[in-house]
Amino acid sequence: MFAILYFVMFAIIAGCAFALMYANIKAISMMDRPVITRPHPEAPEPGEEIMYVDLSRERLEDLYKLNQNQPEEG
Repeated sequence: MFAILYFVMFAIIAGCAFALMYANIKAISMMDRPVITRPHPEAPEPGEEIMYVDLSRERLEDLYKLNQNQPEEG
């Protein structure tokens, strides 16, 4: 009984090992193929103007100081 269980477990582990090796070899062989990507649908076209937010440290400090000088509205 013990020998049957041992060989069944051995076959399962060996099958998993071969499946892992096969998947690894298949992934490596696909690495040299070019990756085809589509641009995002909302991506701007070349030359199109975009809006952005300046989050540089100096700009944020200026905004913080400006906010501190204004009285609170209630």
